[in-house]
Amino acid sequence: MRIRSRWRDRKKERSLEEVAGALAFIEWRIAGQALLDLENEGFQTDTQLQRLEVLRELCAFLIHVTDRLVHERMDDAERQRFIVALALKLADTWHDNRVDVEGRGQDFRPLFVDVLNRRMADYAEFRFEAGEPGYAMKRYLGECVTETMGPRDRKWISDQVMEIEVPEMLKTLNKGLKDLFESGNTEAKASAEPSRQPAS
Repeated sequence: MRIRSRWRDRKKERSLEEVAGALAFIEWRIAGQALLDLENEGFQTDTQLQRLEVLRELCAFLIHVTDRLVHERMDDAERQRFIVALALKLADTWHDNRVDVEGRGQDFRPLFVDVLNRRMADYAEFRFEAGEPGYAMKRYLGECVTETMGPRDRKWISDQVMEIEVPEMLKTLNKGLKDLFESGNTEAKASAEPSRQPAS
């Protein structure tokens, strides 16, 4: 998929929070494209709420992968600011879409953050080396997505996620990170290229 990931004004200094906001927009689009791909392959989603549950799983994965990718490129304080800002922006976006489905009257952000916190802890147990999630991490994402989708062809959903969707998502995510940090005057001067060293 094509994304706009370069800053127009390259001289303007941008905070980590601003970069995180731009990346959140990109990650929402990545998740949306993956969901569309699954539906186009015939995998079943019946309601907007079900689609939002799939999107929440995909976003949680993308946030965690982003955390791993910037691990060697930011100090701990920068990394925490960046990931928290990214997560909160995506929680806002998910909330706005949930409001569109169910109407106002409830703050849906905690429902996003609760799942995100659990997934961040779960994914932390899996290997991530040379800028790539290990097999077990991809398998776990596939299982989480499978649980949110309808019964048709469920046994193939995980394979589709692991073999097709994850590589496409990572390709776009890596490009977005690289462009956002290298095309402008960002607060964090370190490159966002994936680390080639194992990340904890």
